[in-house]
Amino acid sequence: MTLEQYLEILKPEVEKLFKGDQSGHDISHLERTLKTALHIQSKEGGDRVVVGISAYMHDIHRVISIEGKDFASPKDSLPKAKRILKKLNLEKETLDKILECIEYHECYNWSDPDNANRSKEVHIVQDADNLDSAGAMGVIRSFVYGTMYGIPMFDANQPLVFDKNYIEDHITKESSLHYVYKKCSFLDKSMNTRTGKKLSKPRTKFIKKFIKQFIAEHECKF
Repeated sequence: MTLEQYLEILKPEVEKLFKGDQSGHDISHLERTLKTALHIQSKEGGDRVVVGISAYMHDIHRVISIEGKDFASPKDSLPKAKRILKKLNLEKETLDKILECIEYHECYNWSDPDNANRSKEVHIVQDADNLDSAGAMGVIRSFVYGTMYGIPMFDANQPLVFDKNYIEDHITKESSLHYVYKKCSFLDKSMNTRTGKKLSKPRTKFIKKFIKQFIAEHECKF
């Protein structure tokens, strides 16, 4: 079957799972990640079916987190992903590659040498997912997520400091703006693929301009 045929089978169940999401990880995020991942794959190569299905299903752990009220890692979502993917009757090699992409898509420690050794498909899905955390969409999604989890919009008492070894903490965040600064505004330096790097530059440029404007307005600089 083609990727499009596989996605048609998956669509009803995935849409049902993510219908009530209010954290910025809704079905529209999955669809954008899918489109971006396929664009990168068309330039960089790799298995189109693996990239497409992985991108469409990468955030199942977010649903588990909401249902269980505690953060679930991508690895925690693999049993549920397997049950859904069983409908596709995929070859074991293809299934294993998809599960690898889902497990490792959320890599925030890019200095980790293990990540450099991941498959091309993993790197493409990582880039596509992270690109949706950059630019205007990334800003909006970050504040939506913060609102849902009670994270303050901005804490002026906490300095905005760049950390090249930044690893996202899912439990505590200084503020949504700190998250945008520490992760989203430096994503152009963390892309795996040449295409990802190219796509990320104008988005991170926008975020840095947004942060500067946000602080100016917060401090009432007229």
